[in-house]
Amino acid sequence: MINTIKLKNFEIGKNKLTILAGPCAIESKDILFKAADYLKKLTSDLDINFVFKASYDKANRSSLKSYRGLGIQKGLNLLSEVKKEFDVPIVTDIHNPDEATMAAEVADIIQIPAFLCRQTDLLVAAAKTNKIINIKKGQFLAPNQMKSIAQKVIDSGNNQITITDRGVSFGYNNLVSDMRAIPIIQKMGFPVIFDATHSVQLPGGSGDCSSGEREFVPVLAKSATAAGANGLFFEVHPDPDSALCDGPNMINFAQAKEIFSICNEIFMLVNKK
Repeated sequence: MINTIKLKNFEIGKNKLTILAGPCAIESKDILFKAADYLKKLTSDLDINFVFKASYDKANRSSLKSYRGLGIQKGLNLLSEVKKEFDVPIVTDIHNPDEATMAAEVADIIQIPAFLCRQTDLLVAAAKTNKIINIKKGQFLAPNQMKSIAQKVIDSGNNQITITDRGVSFGYNNLVSDMRAIPIIQKMGFPVIFDATHSVQLPGGSGDCSSGEREFVPVLAKSATAAGANGLFFEVHPDPDSALCDGPNMINFAQAKEIFSICNEIFMLVNKK
């Protein structure tokens, strides 16, 4: 039995596809607003649950020269503007326990990055915000290992948990997505989100930064939806090729429209809606 998570006027894990989407790291107000405007209209037209995603800081970078974002204060201020302007819930990630309270003032969902998913202090601090906690499964973990990680949040007084899968490290700058992870994690009672854009990332594939294989985003998104995922995660940018962070695995607006539409049809078929 999958626990449904109440968020605003919808429930994650119930009868509609949920999509978390937006740019990787916050670059500017203009890009942030363009993405939020487009994605809000698209998901509304498709009758999809939508959560806007963007990071004020991306601490897990390949190099000191890699772009990280605008920082917590400027980033949260812009996310707050997006939330008010477009009336959308917000998901953003934190990297250390001290950020949890500040992020919770804006975010409806606190996200735990994959590389940090075993960090107890981070999980406990996030749990104590009483926000929904989206834990990304580490690339180095088997899906069954997420049970003890989620239990840290539960034991800290918060059972509002979603788990996001983003592939498993295969070595040599590659990730592999095992769709069996979706039902395995769901059996623990958590809604599962599949990260279709980070799953095509090639970590460190360009030497001092990560690369990616954007062309495989559609097949993984469709496969995960067919396997029963409750939601999907996409990094979407007006012009991914010019993005300052994660460009090779992000999708543009036109690609988002096509992929969201097809995945929504698959979701309704799988769930017989």
